[in-house]
Amino acid sequence: MQDLALFWFRRDLRLHDNAGLFHALQQHEAVLPIFIFDPNILSKLRNKQDRRVDFIHQALAAIDDKMKQVGSGLSVMVGTPEEVWNNVLSKYNVRAVYANHDYEPYARARDEKIKALLASKNISFTTFKDQCVFEKSEVVKDDGLPYTVFTPYSRKWKKTLLSKDYQSFASETLLHKFMKTSDLASPLNPLPSLATIGFEKTTVRLQLPDVSDGLIRDYAEKRDLPALHGTSRLSMHLRFGTISVRALVARALPLSETWLNELIWRDFYMMILWHFPHAATGAFKKEYNQVEWLPDEVGFKRWCEGTTGFPIVDAGMRELNATGFMHNRVRMIVSSFLVKDLLVNWQWGEAYFAEQLNDFDLSANNGGWQWAAGTGCDAAPYFRIFNPYEQQKKFDPKFDYIRHWVPEYNTPKYPAPMVDHAVARNRTLAVYKDALSGARQQKLF
Repeated sequence: MQDLALFWFRRDLRLHDNAGLFHALQQHEAVLPIFIFDPNILSKLRNKQDRRVDFIHQALAAIDDKMKQVGSGLSVMVGTPEEVWNNVLSKYNVRAVYANHDYEPYARARDEKIKALLASKNISFTTFKDQCVFEKSEVVKDDGLPYTVFTPYSRKWKKTLLSKDYQSFASETLLHKFMKTSDLASPLNPLPSLATIGFEKTTVRLQLPDVSDGLIRDYAEKRDLPALHGTSRLSMHLRFGTISVRALVARALPLSETWLNELIWRDFYMMILWHFPHAATGAFKKEYNQVEWLPDEVGFKRWCEGTTGFPIVDAGMRELNATGFMHNRVRMIVSSFLVKDLLVNWQWGEAYFAEQLNDFDLSANNGGWQWAAGTGCDAAPYFRIFNPYEQQKKFDPKFDYIRHWVPEYNTPKYPAPMVDHAVARNRTLAVYKDALSGARQQKLF
């Protein structure tokens, strides 16, 4: 069996500016890359036409094609990480394993198991920061405690960026150091078809959108208008690492602080989930777990389908269902409506977004929903409630976005509003107030 190092692709599906891959190729003469389709993850996906799986499949095919140009290839396996790694170690004489950090609870537990397995065979497992610019405790308060509000965190983040060497990793210049297929005693596991792993082809495409300097410069002015092409549409690429966040920060710095702030939000929510893992399964502010949500399954279904009678809400939900994408301003509107108008548990909405969003990321999705619900990391109190009519007037004044997604709007076919916003607002304020009063009483006794 050959001596070689392995690189494990996860949320970093690119050959350029890849931190872990760079270190693996720099330090070893023979590197074999692998990817694992994990049934622990795939089994939770109910839609067999899941755009995310198709996107990953296309990204892996692109990596494999580039590797074949240097006489190598990507080995893709299906199975639980423990099963796959036991199989790999039986076939190859592995000296070291490299990967990039992953921060979600499942990924952290998975990596600890694999690290222990490898350590039992005296194989090192080294991971690197790659999917964010600053992680864990790299940006904290002066007393060493983590920030829980974005604005002061962002200020410290920017100061930290100026004070540290800002580097990319030229992994694409070292591709000749991949293990040659002809030198392998055992054949590579080829990329399986989508059907083999239980999924079907979708309309999603791997191609990066054209993000001009002008779009970035105009981002602050146009980003809240869903009818315009004013956002980068790069979130899915960031989610799966087909683009480098370091490259995006480098582009943002001379062009738009507002665009840069959106990248900082990613780091912020990853940091929050790292330091406060309880937020993944409940309210970040634990006293908000006392809120008595309505188990309104009928109302929730209408929200999911985009038939609430509130046109900006319905347009957003229909865009999501049709494309797997929703404009960021509209995400805030529909989230506020579900929680603050219908008084439905924010975790129901979080779970629906997790199923539907192409760019689903646990930390960002959780952080966004808790922001909307008032249960998370936000300086504003719980009584910030978006008025869907005012939001529409401000951000879609000519109804361009609404008419695109809700063609029956303003016809007899369009339903009446399912709630009175003013009444619903007062109800929500009372329920939140009672819950927090009760939580305070519990602390006293």
